[in-house]
Amino acid sequence: SEEFLPSGNGKKAIRFTDFEGKTSFGMSIFNLGNAIMGSGILGLAYAMANTGILLFLFLLTAVAALSAYSIHLLLKAAGIVGIRAYEQLGYRAFGTPGKMAAGIAITLQNIGAMSSYLYIVKSELPLVIQAFLKEDPNSDLWYLNGNYLVIIVSACVILPLSLMKQLGYLGYTSGFSLSCMVFFLTAVSGPSSQLFFTQSLIYSDMSTWHTGPLSCPLMCLFTFLQTAYTIPILAFAFVCHPEVLPIYTELRNPSKKKMQKVSNISILVMYTMYFLAALFGYLTFYDKVEPELLHTYSRIDPYDTLILCVRVAVLTAVTLTVPIVLFPVRRAILHMLFPTKPFSWLRHVLIALVLLFFINMLVIFAPNILGIFGVIGATSAPCLIFIFPAVFYIRIVPKEDEPMSSVPKIVAVCFAALGVSFMVMSLSFIIIDWTSGTSRAAGGH
Repeated sequence: SEEFLPSGNGKKAIRFTDFEGKTSFGMSIFNLGNAIMGSGILGLAYAMANTGILLFLFLLTAVAALSAYSIHLLLKAAGIVGIRAYEQLGYRAFGTPGKMAAGIAITLQNIGAMSSYLYIVKSELPLVIQAFLKEDPNSDLWYLNGNYLVIIVSACVILPLSLMKQLGYLGYTSGFSLSCMVFFLTAVSGPSSQLFFTQSLIYSDMSTWHTGPLSCPLMCLFTFLQTAYTIPILAFAFVCHPEVLPIYTELRNPSKKKMQKVSNISILVMYTMYFLAALFGYLTFYDKVEPELLHTYSRIDPYDTLILCVRVAVLTAVTLTVPIVLFPVRRAILHMLFPTKPFSWLRHVLIALVLLFFINMLVIFAPNILGIFGVIGATSAPCLIFIFPAVFYIRIVPKEDEPMSSVPKIVAVCFAALGVSFMVMSLSFIIIDWTSGTSRAAGGH
C-alpha cells in the first residue's frame, strides 16, 4: 500500500517503471517476435529430421498453443493486481522469495541466451569475412579473430541499442531483424533450394536415392527416431515470457486484450516461419541435414554468394536480438536491488556495461561454460514458461472468484506439472549427452 501514498511534496514518487506507454501495436509485435525468434530456427530442420513432418507439426502447434496460454495466465494475473513486472508478480504471490526466484531465473536464462548469441557471432563472423575476402583461413589477421570481432560488435552495435531508455525504441531494429530472417527463409525455400538439393546429391553420395518427394525412403512423414531429444528443443522455441510484461508496460493504451493480441500475432508469425524453415531445410537435405542448417549449405559451397549473404543476415538478426534480451535482465536486477529507487541513467548504463563485459568475458575465455548454461536453461526456461505463470496465477487470482476446484485452476495446476516434466526431461537428456560424451572420450583414450 505504500506506493499509493504521496511523497513529501504531495506527489507520488516516480519509479523507474512508471511512465506512459508510447509504443505502437506494430512495434510491440516486432519486439515480441524478435524476442521469440532466436538462433534456434536454424536447428528446426534437424528437429524435423528426427521426428518426421507430421509429428513435428503436431509438436510445434502444441508448443505454440501452450505458449499463448502461458502468456494469458501472466496477463490475467498482472491485470488482477495491476502489476506489469514478472518479479513483482512473484513478490505478490510468494513475497521476497517469489520475487528473487523470478528475477534470478530471468537473469540466468537471458544471460545464457545472450552468451549463445555472441558465441555464434564469435564463431561465424570470422568465417563469413574470410569467405567474402578469400583470405587464407590460417592467417593471423585481426579481423579474422573472433575475440576481437565479438568485442567490436558488442561495443559498436549492441551497447548503443542497450542504452535506450525504453524497450519500445527497439521496434525498428526488431523489424529489421525479422526482415533478415525472412530473407533467410526466402533463400531456404526459394528456387535456389532445389539447386542446392541437386548439388547435395553429389556431395552426400546420395545417387541411389529416389528424388521424388514421396518416394524417398528417408523423407518420413512420421517417425519416433530421437523424438524424445527433439521435444525440449521445440518446448523452448517460443520463449519470450521475460519480455512480455516489459513490452506490455510500454504498449500505447495498454489492455490485457490488446497485449494478448500482440502475443498471438507474434506467436503465429514465428510459428509459420519456424515450420517453413524446418520443412524446406528438411526437404532439401533429408537426413543429411546438420544441427545447424547453414553449416549444411556451407559444406556444399562455402563461397556461394547467396549463402554468404544469408549467413550475414542471420548474424545480423542474432546480434539485434541481444539488446531485446538484455532489457529484462536489467529490469530484473533493478527490481531485486533497487526496487524503490527512481530511474537513474548512471545505473541504467552501468548495468548494461557490466552485463556486456561479463558476457564477453564468458564467450572469449570460457566458451565451455555454455554447456553449464544449457543446464541453467533446462531449469530456468520451464520455470519462466510453465511453472511460474501457473503458480502465480493460482496464488494471485482470489479463491472467491476461482476456487481450486474450478476448471481454470485445475488446468493451471496441470500446466505447472507439465513444466516440471519438461524440466526433468531436459535435465535427463543433458546428463545422458554428457555421460555418452565422457564415454566416447574415454574410449578414444
